Amino acid sequence: MRKKLKNFLLVLVITLSIVVSPFVYAQDNQETANKIDGYPVILNDDILFKIQAPTGSFSSEERASTITHRLETFAEDNSLSVESIELETQDNITSIIAEDTILATLTEEDANAARKTRQELSEEYLEIIKTSITQFREERTLIAKIFSLVWTLLATLSLLLIFTLMDLVFPKIFNLLNRWKDTVIPSLRIQNVNLISSTQVTNTLIAVIKTIRVILVLLILFLYIPFILRFFPLTRKISQQIFDYIFKAVLYISESVLNYIPNIFMIGLIAVSTYYIIRFCKFVFKELERGNITIPGFYQDWATPTYNILQFLIIALAAVVAVPYLPGFDSPAFRGISVFLGVLFSLGSTSAVANTVGGVILIYTRAFQLGDRVQIGDIIGDIEDKTLLVTRIRTPKNVIVTLPNATVLNSNVINFSASARETGIPLIISTTITLGYDVPWRKVHQVLLAAADVTDSLLKEPKPFVLQTSLDDFYVSYELNVYTEKTRRLFEIYSDIHQNIQDKCNESDIEILSPHYSALRDGNQNTIPSNYLPKDYQAPGFRIENLGNNVNKHS
Repeated sequence: MRKKLKNFLLVLVITLSIVVSPFVYAQDNQETANKIDGYPVILNDDILFKIQAPTGSFSSEERASTITHRLETFAEDNSLSVESIELETQDNITSIIAEDTILATLTEEDANAARKTRQELSEEYLEIIKTSITQFREERTLIAKIFSLVWTLLATLSLLLIFTLMDLVFPKIFNLLNRWKDTVIPSLRIQNVNLISSTQVTNTLIAVIKTIRVILVLLILFLYIPFILRFFPLTRKISQQIFDYIFKAVLYISESVLNYIPNIFMIGLIAVSTYYIIRFCKFVFKELERGNITIPGFYQDWATPTYNILQFLIIALAAVVAVPYLPGFDSPAFRGISVFLGVLFSLGSTSAVANTVGGVILIYTRAFQLGDRVQIGDIIGDIEDKTLLVTRIRTPKNVIVTLPNATVLNSNVINFSASARETGIPLIISTTITLGYDVPWRKVHQVLLAAADVTDSLLKEPKPFVLQTSLDDFYVSYELNVYTEKTRRLFEIYSDIHQNIQDKCNESDIEILSPHYSALRDGNQNTIPSNYLPKDYQAPGFRIENLGNNVNKHS
Protein backbone atom coordinates (compact mmCIF):
# COMPACT_ATOMS: atom_id res chain seq x y z
CA MET A 1 0.00 0.00 0.00
CA ARG A 2 2.84 2.36 0.87
CA LYS A 3 4.50 1.63 -2.49
CA LYS A 4 1.27 2.37 -4.35
CA LEU A 5 0.92 5.65 -2.45
CA LYS A 6 4.46 6.66 -3.42
CA ASN A 7 3.78 5.81 -7.04
CA PHE A 8 0.55 7.79 -6.91
CA LEU A 9 2.29 10.85 -5.48
CA LEU A 10 5.07 10.58 -8.05
CA VAL A 11 2.60 10.42 -10.93
CA LEU A 12 0.65 13.28 -9.36
CA VAL A 13 3.73 15.51 -9.16
CA ILE A 14 4.77 14.71 -12.72
CA THR A 15 1.27 15.34 -14.02
CA LEU A 16 1.00 18.59 -12.06
CA SER A 17 4.29 19.82 -13.52
CA ILE A 18 3.13 18.93 -17.00
CA VAL A 19 -0.21 20.61 -16.53
CA VAL A 20 1.03 23.81 -14.87
CA SER A 21 3.99 24.25 -17.23
CA PRO A 22 1.94 25.99 -19.92
CA PHE A 23 0.39 28.35 -17.35
CA VAL A 24 2.59 31.28 -18.22
CA TYR A 25 2.13 30.66 -21.91
CA ALA A 26 -1.66 30.63 -21.54
CA GLN A 27 -1.51 33.80 -19.48
CA ASP A 28 0.59 35.54 -22.13
CA ASN A 29 -1.93 34.54 -24.75
CA GLN A 30 -4.74 35.90 -22.55
CA GLU A 31 -2.95 39.22 -22.17
CA THR A 32 -2.40 39.42 -25.91
CA ALA A 33 -6.10 38.88 -26.48
CA ASN A 34 -6.97 41.52 -23.85
CA LYS A 35 -5.08 44.16 -25.77
CA ILE A 36 -7.47 43.64 -28.62
CA ASP A 37 -10.80 43.33 -26.78
CA GLY A 38 -10.00 45.59 -23.86
CA TYR A 39 -8.45 45.26 -20.44
CA PRO A 40 -10.30 43.17 -17.84
CA VAL A 41 -11.46 44.15 -14.38
CA ILE A 42 -10.81 41.07 -12.26
CA LEU A 43 -12.09 40.05 -8.85
CA ASN A 44 -11.97 36.66 -7.25
CA ASP A 45 -10.06 35.44 -10.33
CA ASP A 46 -13.10 36.17 -12.49
CA ILE A 47 -13.32 38.75 -15.25
CA LEU A 48 -16.18 41.09 -14.32
CA PHE A 49 -16.07 43.33 -17.38
CA LYS A 50 -13.58 45.00 -19.69
CA ILE A 51 -12.54 48.62 -20.07
CA GLN A 52 -12.12 49.52 -23.71
CA ALA A 53 -12.07 53.33 -23.79
CA PRO A 54 -9.57 55.70 -22.18
CA THR A 55 -10.64 58.69 -20.08
CA GLY A 56 -8.61 61.86 -20.21
CA SER A 57 -5.00 61.03 -19.49
CA PHE A 58 -5.88 57.55 -18.18
CA SER A 59 -5.48 54.69 -20.64
CA SER A 60 -7.80 51.70 -20.73
CA GLU A 61 -5.20 49.54 -19.01
CA GLU A 62 -4.66 52.05 -16.19
CA ARG A 63 -8.41 52.38 -15.63
CA ALA A 64 -8.89 48.59 -15.47
CA SER A 65 -6.00 48.20 -13.05
CA THR A 66 -7.28 50.98 -10.78
CA ILE A 67 -10.83 49.60 -10.67
CA THR A 68 -9.50 46.10 -9.92
CA HIS A 69 -7.40 47.39 -7.01
CA ARG A 70 -10.33 49.36 -5.54
CA LEU A 71 -12.70 46.39 -5.75
CA GLU A 72 -10.18 44.07 -4.07
CA THR A 73 -9.61 46.58 -1.28
CA PHE A 74 -13.35 46.97 -0.71
CA ALA A 75 -14.03 43.21 -0.87
CA GLU A 76 -11.33 42.40 1.69
CA ASP A 77 -12.79 44.85 4.21
CA ASN A 78 -15.74 42.98 5.73
CA SER A 79 -16.79 46.07 7.68
CA LEU A 80 -17.98 47.69 4.46
CA SER A 81 -21.48 46.71 3.40
CA VAL A 82 -22.26 45.57 -0.12
CA GLU A 83 -25.61 47.37 0.11
CA SER A 84 -23.76 50.67 0.35
CA ILE A 85 -22.65 50.37 -3.26
CA GLU A 86 -24.80 52.57 -5.51
CA LEU A 87 -24.76 54.67 -8.67
CA GLU A 88 -24.15 58.40 -8.85
CA THR A 89 -25.00 59.98 -12.20
CA GLN A 90 -23.57 63.26 -13.43
CA ASP A 91 -23.69 65.02 -16.80
CA ASN A 92 -21.03 63.01 -18.66
CA ILE A 93 -20.16 60.19 -16.29
CA THR A 94 -21.78 57.67 -13.99
CA SER A 95 -19.87 56.61 -10.88
CA ILE A 96 -20.19 53.41 -8.87
CA ILE A 97 -19.52 54.46 -5.30
CA ALA A 98 -19.48 52.90 -1.83
CA GLU A 99 -20.04 55.49 0.86
CA ASP A 100 -17.37 58.09 0.00
CA THR A 101 -15.20 55.83 -2.15
CA ILE A 102 -15.45 55.76 -5.95
CA LEU A 103 -15.08 52.21 -7.18
CA ALA A 104 -15.53 52.83 -10.92
CA THR A 105 -16.56 55.52 -13.37
CA LEU A 106 -18.27 54.96 -16.71
CA THR A 107 -18.36 57.38 -19.62
CA GLU A 108 -20.25 57.72 -22.87
CA GLU A 109 -17.25 56.20 -24.66
CA ASP A 110 -17.59 53.06 -22.50
CA ALA A 111 -21.31 52.85 -23.34
CA ASN A 112 -20.63 53.30 -27.05
CA ALA A 113 -17.96 50.58 -26.99
CA ALA A 114 -20.42 48.23 -25.28
CA ARG A 115 -23.23 49.34 -27.64
CA LYS A 116 -25.51 50.19 -24.71
CA THR A 117 -26.72 53.30 -22.97
CA ARG A 118 -24.66 54.59 -20.09
CA GLN A 119 -27.54 53.91 -17.66
CA GLU A 120 -27.96 50.32 -18.82
CA LEU A 121 -24.23 49.68 -18.68
CA SER A 122 -23.94 51.23 -15.22
CA GLU A 123 -26.77 49.16 -13.76
CA GLU A 124 -25.32 45.97 -15.30
CA TYR A 125 -21.84 46.63 -13.88
CA LEU A 126 -23.34 47.50 -10.48
CA GLU A 127 -25.05 44.11 -10.20
CA ILE A 128 -21.92 42.33 -11.36
CA ILE A 129 -19.79 44.10 -8.74
CA LYS A 130 -22.24 43.39 -5.90
CA THR A 131 -22.55 39.72 -6.81
CA SER A 132 -18.79 39.28 -7.18
CA ILE A 133 -17.98 40.98 -3.85
CA THR A 134 -20.61 38.89 -2.06
CA GLN A 135 -19.21 35.69 -3.55
CA PHE A 136 -15.65 36.83 -2.74
CA ARG A 137 -16.51 37.21 0.95
CA GLU A 138 -18.58 34.03 1.19
CA GLU A 139 -15.79 31.87 -0.24
CA ARG A 140 -13.32 33.14 2.35
CA THR A 141 -15.35 32.28 5.41
CA LEU A 142 -14.28 29.47 7.74
CA ILE A 143 -17.24 27.31 6.77
CA ALA A 144 -16.42 27.68 3.06
CA LYS A 145 -12.80 26.65 3.71
CA ILE A 146 -13.93 23.61 5.68
CA PHE A 147 -16.28 22.58 2.87
CA SER A 148 -13.45 23.02 0.35
CA LEU A 149 -11.20 20.71 2.38
CA VAL A 150 -14.00 18.16 2.71
CA TRP A 151 -14.67 18.19 -1.04
CA THR A 152 -10.95 17.88 -1.69
CA LEU A 153 -10.73 14.88 0.63
CA LEU A 154 -13.74 13.25 -1.03
CA ALA A 155 -12.28 13.86 -4.48
CA THR A 156 -8.94 12.36 -3.41
CA LEU A 157 -10.63 9.31 -1.88
CA SER A 158 -12.65 8.88 -5.07
CA LEU A 159 -9.45 9.07 -7.10
CA LEU A 160 -7.78 6.41 -4.95
CA LEU A 161 -10.91 4.27 -5.20
CA ILE A 162 -10.88 4.53 -8.99
CA PHE A 163 -7.20 3.56 -9.13
CA THR A 164 -7.83 0.63 -6.77
CA LEU A 165 -10.69 -0.60 -8.96
CA MET A 166 -8.45 -0.27 -12.01
CA ASP A 167 -5.76 -2.35 -10.24
CA LEU A 168 -8.39 -5.03 -9.63
CA VAL A 169 -10.17 -4.97 -12.99
CA PHE A 170 -7.30 -4.75 -15.47
CA PRO A 171 -5.33 -7.80 -14.16
CA LYS A 172 -8.55 -9.83 -14.39
CA ILE A 173 -8.99 -8.68 -17.98
CA PHE A 174 -5.40 -9.73 -18.76
CA ASN A 175 -5.93 -13.16 -17.16
CA LEU A 176 -9.18 -13.58 -19.05
CA LEU A 177 -7.48 -12.81 -22.37
CA ASN A 178 -4.71 -15.29 -21.58
CA ARG A 179 -7.32 -17.99 -20.84
CA TRP A 180 -9.09 -17.19 -24.11
CA LYS A 181 -5.87 -17.73 -26.06
CA ASP A 182 -6.22 -20.52 -28.66
CA THR A 183 -9.92 -20.89 -27.75
CA VAL A 184 -12.06 -17.77 -27.96
CA ILE A 185 -9.26 -15.75 -29.60
CA PRO A 186 -8.41 -17.57 -32.85
CA SER A 187 -5.38 -17.34 -35.06
CA LEU A 188 -5.62 -15.46 -38.31
CA ARG A 189 -5.19 -17.96 -41.13
CA ILE A 190 -5.45 -18.12 -44.89
CA GLN A 191 -6.08 -21.79 -45.69
CA ASN A 192 -3.14 -23.60 -44.06
CA VAL A 193 -0.92 -20.53 -43.74
CA ASN A 194 -0.82 -19.12 -40.20
CA LEU A 195 -0.54 -15.36 -40.65
CA ILE A 196 -0.92 -14.22 -37.02
CA SER A 197 -0.98 -16.71 -34.16
CA SER A 198 -3.46 -16.58 -31.30
CA THR A 199 -0.62 -15.69 -28.94
CA GLN A 200 0.31 -12.68 -31.05
CA VAL A 201 -3.32 -11.52 -31.21
CA THR A 202 -3.64 -11.89 -27.43
CA ASN A 203 -0.40 -10.02 -26.75
CA THR A 204 -1.55 -7.23 -29.07
CA LEU A 205 -4.87 -6.91 -27.25
CA ILE A 206 -3.10 -6.83 -23.88
CA ALA A 207 -0.74 -4.12 -25.13
CA VAL A 208 -3.68 -2.04 -26.41
CA ILE A 209 -5.51 -2.38 -23.09
CA LYS A 210 -2.36 -1.39 -21.17
CA THR A 211 -2.08 1.70 -23.36
CA ILE A 212 -5.73 2.55 -22.68
CA ARG A 213 -5.08 2.12 -18.97
CA VAL A 214 -2.19 4.61 -19.05
CA ILE A 215 -4.29 7.09 -21.02
CA LEU A 216 -7.13 6.76 -18.52
CA VAL A 217 -4.79 7.34 -15.57
CA LEU A 218 -3.32 10.47 -17.16
CA LEU A 219 -6.77 11.75 -18.14
CA ILE A 220 -8.14 11.25 -14.62
CA LEU A 221 -5.16 13.06 -13.13
CA PHE A 222 -5.51 15.89 -15.64
CA LEU A 223 -9.12 16.34 -14.54
CA TYR A 224 -8.48 15.77 -10.84
CA ILE A 225 -5.84 18.44 -10.36
CA PRO A 226 -7.80 21.45 -11.70
CA PHE A 227 -10.94 20.07 -10.07
CA ILE A 228 -9.51 20.26 -6.55
CA LEU A 229 -7.77 23.54 -7.26
CA ARG A 230 -11.16 25.04 -8.10
CA PHE A 231 -12.36 24.53 -4.51
CA PHE A 232 -9.98 27.21 -3.20
CA PRO A 233 -10.22 30.87 -4.20
CA LEU A 234 -6.47 31.36 -4.31
CA THR A 235 -5.99 28.58 -6.85
CA ARG A 236 -9.18 28.99 -8.85
CA LYS A 237 -7.42 31.07 -11.50
CA ILE A 238 -4.85 28.33 -12.01
CA SER A 239 -7.64 25.77 -12.23
CA GLN A 240 -9.42 27.76 -14.93
CA GLN A 241 -6.27 28.20 -16.91
CA ILE A 242 -5.51 24.49 -16.63
CA PHE A 243 -8.97 23.67 -17.92
CA ASP A 244 -8.47 26.13 -20.76
CA TYR A 245 -5.11 24.61 -21.56
CA ILE A 246 -6.51 21.08 -21.53
CA PHE A 247 -9.38 22.14 -23.76
CA LYS A 248 -7.04 23.89 -26.19
CA ALA A 249 -4.60 20.97 -26.14
CA VAL A 250 -7.37 18.45 -26.79
CA LEU A 251 -8.77 20.65 -29.54
CA TYR A 252 -5.35 21.07 -31.12
CA ILE A 253 -4.57 17.35 -30.90
CA SER A 254 -7.97 16.48 -32.33
CA GLU A 255 -7.52 18.82 -35.26
CA SER A 256 -3.98 17.54 -35.83
CA VAL A 257 -5.13 13.92 -35.72
CA LEU A 258 -8.01 14.62 -38.09
CA ASN A 259 -5.69 16.40 -40.50
CA TYR A 260 -3.13 13.62 -40.18
CA ILE A 261 -5.58 10.76 -40.79
CA PRO A 262 -4.73 10.50 -44.53
CA ASN A 263 -1.03 10.21 -43.66
CA ILE A 264 -1.79 7.62 -40.98
CA PHE A 265 -3.78 5.66 -43.53
CA MET A 266 -0.89 5.74 -46.01
CA ILE A 267 1.66 4.73 -43.35
CA GLY A 268 -0.61 1.90 -42.23
CA LEU A 269 -1.11 0.76 -45.80
CA ILE A 270 2.66 0.78 -46.40
CA ALA A 271 3.30 -1.10 -43.13
CA VAL A 272 0.66 -3.77 -43.82
CA SER A 273 1.80 -4.22 -47.43
CA THR A 274 5.44 -4.50 -46.33
CA TYR A 275 4.53 -7.03 -43.63
CA TYR A 276 2.68 -9.36 -45.99
CA ILE A 277 5.25 -9.00 -48.76
CA ILE A 278 7.95 -10.07 -46.28
CA ARG A 279 5.82 -12.98 -45.08
CA PHE A 280 5.27 -14.11 -48.66
CA CYS A 281 8.99 -13.88 -49.40
CA LYS A 282 9.76 -15.82 -46.22
CA PHE A 283 7.35 -18.57 -47.26
CA VAL A 284 8.90 -18.82 -50.74
CA PHE A 285 12.49 -18.92 -49.49
CA LYS A 286 11.64 -21.45 -46.78
CA GLU A 287 10.27 -23.71 -49.49
CA LEU A 288 13.41 -23.12 -51.54
CA GLU A 289 15.53 -24.05 -48.54
CA ARG A 290 13.54 -27.26 -48.01
CA GLY A 291 13.76 -28.14 -51.68
CA ASN A 292 10.01 -28.04 -52.29
CA ILE A 293 10.58 -25.25 -54.83
CA THR A 294 13.57 -25.38 -57.16
CA ILE A 295 15.07 -22.68 -59.36
CA PRO A 296 17.82 -23.69 -61.81
CA GLY A 297 21.16 -22.31 -60.63
CA PHE A 298 19.79 -21.35 -57.19
CA TYR A 299 21.25 -23.44 -54.33
CA GLN A 300 19.31 -24.29 -51.21
CA ASP A 301 21.89 -22.75 -48.89
CA TRP A 302 21.35 -19.42 -50.64
CA ALA A 303 17.73 -19.22 -49.43
CA THR A 304 18.20 -17.82 -45.93
CA PRO A 305 20.85 -15.16 -46.75
CA THR A 306 18.94 -14.11 -49.86
CA TYR A 307 15.79 -13.73 -47.78
CA ASN A 308 17.65 -11.62 -45.20
CA ILE A 309 19.04 -9.32 -47.90
CA LEU A 310 15.68 -9.04 -49.62
CA GLN A 311 13.95 -8.33 -46.29
CA PHE A 312 16.40 -5.50 -45.59
CA LEU A 313 15.84 -4.01 -49.04
CA ILE A 314 12.03 -4.23 -48.70
CA ILE A 315 12.10 -2.54 -45.28
CA ALA A 316 14.48 0.14 -46.56
CA LEU A 317 12.23 0.82 -49.56
CA ALA A 318 9.15 0.95 -47.32
CA ALA A 319 10.92 3.41 -45.01
CA VAL A 320 11.85 5.64 -47.96
CA VAL A 321 8.24 5.63 -49.13
CA ALA A 322 6.79 6.19 -45.63
CA VAL A 323 9.15 8.90 -44.37
CA PRO A 324 7.49 11.77 -46.33
CA TYR A 325 4.23 10.96 -44.49
CA LEU A 326 5.80 11.31 -41.03
CA PRO A 327 5.02 14.43 -38.97
CA GLY A 328 7.71 17.07 -39.18
CA PHE A 329 9.28 15.59 -42.30
CA ASP A 330 9.73 19.03 -43.91
CA SER A 331 11.02 20.69 -40.75
CA PRO A 332 14.62 21.99 -40.65
CA ALA A 333 15.27 19.93 -37.51
CA PHE A 334 14.34 16.69 -39.27
CA ARG A 335 16.56 17.55 -42.21
CA GLY A 336 19.45 18.53 -39.97
CA ILE A 337 19.25 15.27 -38.03
CA SER A 338 19.05 13.31 -41.29
CA VAL A 339 22.18 15.00 -42.65
CA PHE A 340 24.00 14.48 -39.34
CA LEU A 341 23.17 10.78 -39.23
CA GLY A 342 24.14 10.41 -42.89
CA VAL A 343 27.56 11.97 -42.24
CA LEU A 344 28.11 9.75 -39.20
CA PHE A 345 27.16 6.66 -41.19
CA SER A 346 29.44 7.63 -44.08
CA LEU A 347 32.43 8.28 -41.82
CA GLY A 348 32.03 5.27 -39.56
CA SER A 349 30.75 2.55 -41.85
CA THR A 350 33.62 2.09 -44.31
CA SER A 351 34.87 -1.12 -42.72
CA ALA A 352 31.35 -2.33 -42.06
CA VAL A 353 30.36 -1.84 -45.70
CA ALA A 354 33.51 -3.64 -46.88
CA ASN A 355 32.78 -6.56 -44.55
CA THR A 356 29.13 -6.66 -45.61
CA VAL A 357 30.06 -6.75 -49.29
CA GLY A 358 32.60 -9.45 -48.51
CA GLY A 359 29.95 -11.45 -46.65
CA VAL A 360 27.54 -11.25 -49.58
CA ILE A 361 30.25 -12.36 -52.02
CA LEU A 362 31.24 -15.28 -49.78
CA ILE A 363 27.61 -16.40 -49.58
CA TYR A 364 27.10 -16.52 -53.31
CA THR A 365 30.53 -17.92 -54.16
CA ARG A 366 29.68 -20.81 -51.81
CA ALA A 367 33.22 -20.88 -50.46
CA PHE A 368 32.06 -22.74 -47.34
CA GLN A 369 29.02 -23.66 -45.27
CA LEU A 370 28.34 -24.08 -41.58
CA GLY A 371 30.22 -27.08 -40.22
CA ASP A 372 32.78 -27.25 -43.04
CA ARG A 373 36.40 -27.94 -42.13
CA VAL A 374 38.40 -25.14 -43.76
CA GLN A 375 41.78 -23.50 -43.73
CA ILE A 376 41.83 -19.70 -44.04
CA GLY A 377 45.36 -18.39 -43.99
CA ASP A 378 47.08 -20.15 -41.11
CA ILE A 379 43.84 -20.98 -39.31
CA ILE A 380 42.32 -24.47 -39.60
CA GLY A 381 38.97 -25.27 -38.08
CA ASP A 382 35.24 -25.73 -38.55
CA ILE A 383 32.91 -22.93 -39.64
CA GLU A 384 30.93 -22.09 -36.50
CA ASP A 385 28.99 -19.05 -37.76
CA LYS A 386 28.89 -16.79 -40.78
CA THR A 387 27.17 -13.42 -40.93
CA LEU A 388 27.26 -10.46 -43.26
CA LEU A 389 30.06 -8.92 -41.19
CA VAL A 390 32.23 -11.72 -39.75
CA THR A 391 33.00 -15.42 -40.00
CA ARG A 392 33.68 -17.47 -36.87
CA ILE A 393 35.89 -20.57 -36.92
CA ARG A 394 36.27 -23.15 -34.15
CA THR A 395 39.75 -24.67 -34.16
CA PRO A 396 40.39 -28.31 -33.15
CA LYS A 397 41.36 -26.94 -29.72
CA ASN A 398 37.94 -25.23 -29.35
CA VAL A 399 39.32 -21.74 -29.86
CA ILE A 400 36.83 -19.40 -31.56
CA VAL A 401 38.54 -17.20 -34.15
CA THR A 402 36.52 -14.29 -35.55
CA LEU A 403 37.60 -13.07 -38.98
CA PRO A 404 36.17 -10.00 -40.75
CA ASN A 405 34.64 -11.02 -44.06
CA ALA A 406 36.89 -8.58 -45.92
CA THR A 407 39.90 -10.50 -44.54
CA VAL A 408 38.37 -13.85 -45.50
CA LEU A 409 37.63 -12.58 -49.01
CA ASN A 410 41.28 -11.53 -49.47
CA SER A 411 42.65 -14.87 -48.20
CA ASN A 412 42.92 -18.31 -49.77
CA VAL A 413 40.11 -20.52 -48.49
CA ILE A 414 40.82 -24.26 -48.47
CA ASN A 415 37.63 -26.26 -47.95
CA PHE A 416 38.18 -29.89 -46.93
CA SER A 417 34.46 -30.71 -46.80
CA ALA A 418 33.07 -29.25 -50.04
CA SER A 419 34.11 -32.06 -52.42
CA ALA A 420 32.44 -34.89 -50.50
CA ARG A 421 29.31 -32.85 -49.83
CA GLU A 422 28.71 -31.45 -53.31
CA THR A 423 30.17 -34.05 -55.69
CA GLY A 424 30.26 -37.20 -53.57
CA ILE A 425 34.02 -37.56 -54.17
CA PRO A 426 35.75 -38.10 -50.83
CA LEU A 427 38.72 -36.04 -49.69
CA ILE A 428 42.24 -37.39 -50.35
CA ILE A 429 44.78 -36.81 -47.61
CA SER A 430 48.43 -37.78 -47.92
CA THR A 431 51.57 -38.16 -45.89
CA THR A 432 55.16 -38.68 -47.03
CA ILE A 433 57.88 -40.97 -45.74
CA THR A 434 61.50 -41.13 -47.00
CA LEU A 435 63.47 -44.40 -47.02
CA GLY A 436 66.85 -45.40 -48.36
CA TYR A 437 67.50 -47.13 -51.67
CA ASP A 438 68.37 -50.34 -49.86
CA VAL A 439 64.65 -50.93 -49.03
CA PRO A 440 62.72 -52.55 -51.93
CA TRP A 441 60.04 -50.15 -53.15
CA ARG A 442 57.47 -52.93 -53.56
CA LYS A 443 57.88 -53.82 -49.91
CA VAL A 444 57.45 -50.16 -48.95
CA HIS A 445 54.21 -49.96 -50.98
CA GLN A 446 52.91 -53.06 -49.29
CA VAL A 447 53.73 -51.75 -45.81
CA LEU A 448 52.17 -48.34 -46.40
CA LEU A 449 48.96 -49.83 -47.80
CA ALA A 450 48.80 -52.19 -44.82
CA ALA A 451 49.13 -49.21 -42.46
CA ALA A 452 46.26 -47.45 -44.27
CA ASP A 453 44.11 -50.60 -44.11
CA VAL A 454 44.19 -50.70 -40.29
CA THR A 455 43.54 -46.98 -39.84
CA ASP A 456 40.04 -46.00 -38.74
CA SER A 457 37.95 -43.30 -40.49
CA LEU A 458 39.44 -44.17 -43.90
CA LEU A 459 37.43 -45.54 -46.82
CA LYS A 460 38.14 -48.99 -48.20
CA GLU A 461 36.79 -47.87 -51.54
CA PRO A 462 38.30 -46.08 -53.39
CA LYS A 463 41.45 -47.91 -52.40
CA PRO A 464 44.49 -46.09 -51.01
CA PHE A 465 47.48 -45.73 -53.28
CA VAL A 466 51.17 -44.90 -53.00
CA LEU A 467 53.16 -42.52 -55.18
CA GLN A 468 56.94 -42.24 -55.37
CA THR A 469 57.25 -38.49 -55.63
CA SER A 470 61.02 -38.12 -55.96
CA LEU A 471 64.32 -40.00 -56.21
CA ASP A 472 66.76 -37.96 -54.21
CA ASP A 473 70.48 -38.43 -53.58
CA PHE A 474 70.10 -40.41 -50.39
CA TYR A 475 66.47 -41.57 -50.26
CA VAL A 476 63.23 -42.18 -52.06
CA SER A 477 60.07 -40.16 -51.15
CA TYR A 478 56.96 -42.33 -50.80
CA GLU A 479 53.56 -40.56 -50.59
CA LEU A 480 50.63 -42.49 -49.09
CA ASN A 481 47.24 -41.23 -50.35
CA VAL A 482 44.02 -42.29 -48.62
CA TYR A 483 40.31 -41.38 -48.91
CA THR A 484 38.12 -40.11 -46.07
CA GLU A 485 34.74 -38.46 -45.56
CA LYS A 486 35.32 -37.55 -41.93
CA THR A 487 36.98 -34.20 -42.55
CA ARG A 488 36.46 -33.06 -38.97
CA ARG A 489 38.91 -35.79 -37.79
CA LEU A 490 41.83 -34.83 -39.99
CA PHE A 491 44.25 -34.33 -37.12
CA GLU A 492 43.29 -37.65 -35.49
CA ILE A 493 43.48 -39.45 -38.85
CA TYR A 494 46.97 -38.15 -39.53
CA SER A 495 48.09 -39.20 -36.05
CA ASP A 496 46.63 -42.73 -36.53
CA ILE A 497 48.25 -43.12 -39.98
CA HIS A 498 51.68 -42.15 -38.65
CA GLN A 499 51.37 -44.54 -35.73
CA ASN A 500 50.32 -47.40 -38.00
CA ILE A 501 53.14 -46.63 -40.48
CA GLN A 502 55.64 -46.90 -37.65
CA ASP A 503 54.17 -50.20 -36.47
CA LYS A 504 54.03 -51.76 -39.94
CA CYS A 505 57.55 -50.66 -40.83
CA ASN A 506 58.90 -52.11 -37.61
CA GLU A 507 57.00 -55.36 -38.18
CA SER A 508 58.49 -55.62 -41.69
CA ASP A 509 62.06 -54.94 -40.51
CA ILE A 510 62.19 -51.51 -42.20
CA GLU A 511 64.18 -48.88 -40.39
CA ILE A 512 62.89 -45.30 -40.67
CA LEU A 513 66.17 -43.42 -40.65
CA SER A 514 67.12 -39.84 -41.14
CA PRO A 515 67.32 -39.26 -44.89
CA HIS A 516 70.98 -38.21 -44.72
CA TYR A 517 71.95 -40.91 -42.22
CA SER A 518 75.42 -42.26 -43.01
CA ALA A 519 77.43 -44.38 -40.60
CA LEU A 520 79.18 -47.68 -40.20
CA ARG A 521 76.27 -50.01 -39.52
CA ASP A 522 78.52 -52.73 -38.04
CA GLY A 523 78.75 -52.45 -34.32
CA ASN A 524 75.62 -50.28 -33.92
CA GLN A 525 72.33 -51.17 -32.27
CA ASN A 526 69.49 -51.55 -34.78
CA THR A 527 67.00 -48.63 -34.63
CA ILE A 528 63.98 -50.96 -34.73
CA PRO A 529 62.29 -51.16 -31.28
CA SER A 530 63.44 -54.19 -29.28
CA ASN A 531 59.97 -55.78 -29.12
CA TYR A 532 60.06 -56.21 -32.92
CA LEU A 533 63.56 -57.86 -32.90
CA PRO A 534 64.32 -61.59 -32.33
CA LYS A 535 64.86 -62.59 -28.74
CA ASP A 536 68.43 -63.77 -29.52
CA TYR A 537 69.33 -60.55 -31.31
CA GLN A 538 72.79 -59.15 -30.53
CA ALA A 539 74.37 -56.05 -31.94
CA PRO A 540 77.06 -57.15 -34.43
CA GLY A 541 80.71 -56.23 -33.99
CA PHE A 542 82.94 -54.56 -36.54
CA ARG A 543 84.17 -56.79 -39.35
CA ILE A 544 87.88 -56.22 -40.08
CA GLU A 545 89.30 -57.66 -43.28
CA ASN A 546 92.83 -57.80 -44.57
CA LEU A 547 93.07 -55.38 -47.44
CA GLY A 548 96.74 -55.91 -48.12
CA ASN A 549 96.34 -58.10 -51.20
CA ASN A 550 93.81 -55.78 -52.66
CA VAL A 551 96.06 -52.83 -52.11
CA ASN A 552 98.97 -54.61 -53.81
CA LYS A 553 96.79 -55.52 -56.77
CA HIS A 554 95.64 -51.98 -57.35
CA SER A 555 99.04 -50.56 -56.76
